[in-house]
Amino acid sequence: MPAPDAPESRDREPSERDALPVSRTGPASGRPLRSAAFRWFLGGQSISMVGSAMSPVALAFGVLEVTDSAAWLSGVTTAALVPMVAALLLGGGIADRYRRDTVLCLTSLGAGLTQVGVALLLLTDQHPAFLVPLSALNGIFQGLTTPALRGIVANLTAARGIQRASSLLASVRNATRIIGPTAAGLLTASVGGGWAIAVDAVSFLLAAACFARMSLPDLPPRTAGGSTMLGELREGWGYFSSRPWIWTVTLAFAVFNGLNMGVWQILGPVIAKDTIGAASWGVVLSARGVGALLTSVVMVKLTVRRPMGPALSSMSLAAVPLILLGAGANTFWLAAAAFVAGVVAEFFTVVWETVNNTHIPERLLSRVGAHDEFWSFVSIPIGQLSTPFLAAAFGTTAVAVTGGGVAAAAMLVPLLVPSLRKIEINRNDD
Repeated sequence: MPAPDAPESRDREPSERDALPVSRTGPASGRPLRSAAFRWFLGGQSISMVGSAMSPVALAFGVLEVTDSAAWLSGVTTAALVPMVAALLLGGGIADRYRRDTVLCLTSLGAGLTQVGVALLLLTDQHPAFLVPLSALNGIFQGLTTPALRGIVANLTAARGIQRASSLLASVRNATRIIGPTAAGLLTASVGGGWAIAVDAVSFLLAAACFARMSLPDLPPRTAGGSTMLGELREGWGYFSSRPWIWTVTLAFAVFNGLNMGVWQILGPVIAKDTIGAASWGVVLSARGVGALLTSVVMVKLTVRRPMGPALSSMSLAAVPLILLGAGANTFWLAAAAFVAGVVAEFFTVVWETVNNTHIPERLLSRVGAHDEFWSFVSIPIGQLSTPFLAAAFGTTAVAVTGGGVAAAAMLVPLLVPSLRKIEINRNDD
């Protein structure tokens, strides 16, 4: 969950950002594709995201093929989520303390090797219990990766290039969300989920090779008696907690994420397995990617002076697919709602990533982002573990419809904070 800075800090932060190392391959131009380091980063991320977009569908139906159990699917998924969330804060400290290209290279390599193991277990029809330790290890690598991704754009570009870079990355990410789920659904329906996970494993390894070619400048040497890792983590927490409108949005997304991920990722495949099928479920997920892709292309040029009000208000529409899922909607209506959810979610994401990279000091980006993601993600394992039991007690319809309604309301609560509505995005000319 991206976290912007407060407006009152703008005047004093540019000097902090300018003093920090960035890529010397052309960030000042505001045209990120002129930077060789950014091109390697974009290539690595593109490859990795193709595999990652396939993984949720493949893993979900791979586990259901063996067990036909929502509880086991919840357990395997949560086994990755809990370590991921736990590793976020440490990952924020590491990413602000060491070169982010090195961090990404090592974590992608580790994630690729763990996915090789997951693919082998699925291809040999092993019990999902054997997936748990590998999923946990993969979650740790993902938790260490995420904060580095939050901060590295500011290393690779500057000024107007930040929004351009964010939009390029968003466009690629959303294109993979169109291709990945559909491809995973077709592969799973034809030859099994293990092959789609194998593609994800290869994508991580190729991404690690790309990140190794980025070659960002070394960080300034640390002086004797300088800040410790613990001290730097405390500094990130102080920055995050001193801005109420940041943690207000974070808490709202904690509610939204717990409900959305519990219903959509756990009940979604279970309901789809008995109704529209794996291939159609992949189409529904891809429809969300189509909406997000179109929005990310538009956002290259679109500027809203005070965007947080529209961004959060529209995010309430992202909960509509949960309600339709519970109501037993067919593939067409689920895909249409998912498309709208993709539009509003991407609008919010691009806005918030731009604010995040332009208003938070570069040296704190990963740590502040890690706190934001930790507190907004910590509810996801709770939601995913509790959803099967709630569905058994109250029925899938009641859980999905109620969860969607509460998630929609949660997105509107932060708008009660006046400073949030006043946040502005200023786009500098080249």
